[in-house]
Amino acid sequence: MSPRTPRIVPRWLFVPAGLGIIFLLLPIIGLISQISWSNFPALIFADTAIDALRLSIRTSATATAIVVAIGIPLSMILAWTDFPGKKLLRALLLLPLVLPPVVSGIALLQAFGRRGLIGSQFEAFGIEIAFTTVAVVISQVFISLPFMVVTLEGALNTAGRSYQTVAMSLGASPTRTLWRVSVPMMTPAIMSGGILAFARSLGEFGATSIFAGSRQGVTRTLPVEIYLQREIDPDSAIALSLLLIISSIVIVGAVYGRVRK
Repeated sequence: MSPRTPRIVPRWLFVPAGLGIIFLLLPIIGLISQISWSNFPALIFADTAIDALRLSIRTSATATAIVVAIGIPLSMILAWTDFPGKKLLRALLLLPLVLPPVVSGIALLQAFGRRGLIGSQFEAFGIEIAFTTVAVVISQVFISLPFMVVTLEGALNTAGRSYQTVAMSLGASPTRTLWRVSVPMMTPAIMSGGILAFARSLGEFGATSIFAGSRQGVTRTLPVEIYLQREIDPDSAIALSLLLIISSIVIVGAVYGRVRK
């Protein structure tokens, strides 16, 4: 018979842990209790809801692809190189995690709006960024990129550089080492960070509503649609909120399952 595993968690910790679980579940239970189940299918399959969901999925997928393409080199540079101002750069990259979404939206508008730092240059060529689908994607990338950086940099710091050192000692170039050693090694972290980025993009509201506005089929994502429906049709807002919660649970569950492997 194998020896009994000692209990290292004090029993009293289950009390605050249980209170935390109850605190997190109560709003969801309250939401579910207010749903008009007889009208639920009609509410979530309304034309405006379908348009918003399609737009959210399309823009979130595009934003996630951009986040992965940018996040991998950023994370590798932060984890495996040293240079002056590295701590400051990391702080700036993680800033969207703590910025109020409204502030993020205003900042994006000042950068890419018609009179913005870069937007005015595009405007001179007849290219408009603000209040377009491109603005939705930019908002989602700005908000979700830190999730990829945090996830991937942590994985890189944990894994170290021993395999890369061996590969280069055998004659592999830095680029070959990147594609044949580093990227395969980072794949689980890339997937986890990408799923988190997609989930965050899917739920983005504040920056999007200010920088992209609310044009049906163009910039009105599902969170924006929920906010608008809250004013005119509370039952629809509740139903769409549950739809977004279910999507988030599936995504978070996928991340947790991937991390546990």
